[in-house]
Amino acid sequence: MAKSSKEWLRRHVTDPYVRKAREEGYRSRAAYKLLELDQKHSLFKPGMTVLDLGAAPGGWSQVAAQRVKPGGRVIAVDLLPIAPIGGVEVRKGDFREQLGELPPMDVVLSDVSPNLSGIRNVDQARSLELMLAAIDACRRLLKPGGTFVSKAFHGDAFEETLGALRTAFAKVKAVKPAASRGESRETYFVARK
Repeated sequence: MAKSSKEWLRRHVTDPYVRKAREEGYRSRAAYKLLELDQKHSLFKPGMTVLDLGAAPGGWSQVAAQRVKPGGRVIAVDLLPIAPIGGVEVRKGDFREQLGELPPMDVVLSDVSPNLSGIRNVDQARSLELMLAAIDACRRLLKPGGTFVSKAFHGDAFEETLGALRTAFAKVKAVKPAASRGESRETYFVARK
């Protein structure tokens, strides 16, 4: 095993959010990022309809399903298989091709990430392409006044991503949840209206 892989594994095993996720039954530590965003920005209410793009393994879908009860609906889409989650309709496939017949959404979540090549500018371009596709999905599916929550990575395409969000939404906030690792280049956007 390479030195960087060993370091990642050691950091992962000792990560308090990883341990907490196991103890509390969440599929990933990412659940705590969304829980924090919901606490600060009141993303969910009972009865809402939520679309989770790039949902595997399902941590965000679990949180959304809990928060929109009773009467809510969560639809999770990913290329990767997702084990069943109570209160979540799972669709396997590319979200750019899977969004045909869907109801209007109150919230669209996107923790989607491209398959990383390790080539920074290529990975940034792929991330931007997915973000633009997610924004397009919001234009088609998000109710007026709805909310879009998405991950983005700092780098060459960050300003272009921010610009695309500001063009599509009236309010855009960049947030780094405490559950996001300090060394991670990820930032989350909460975009409304």
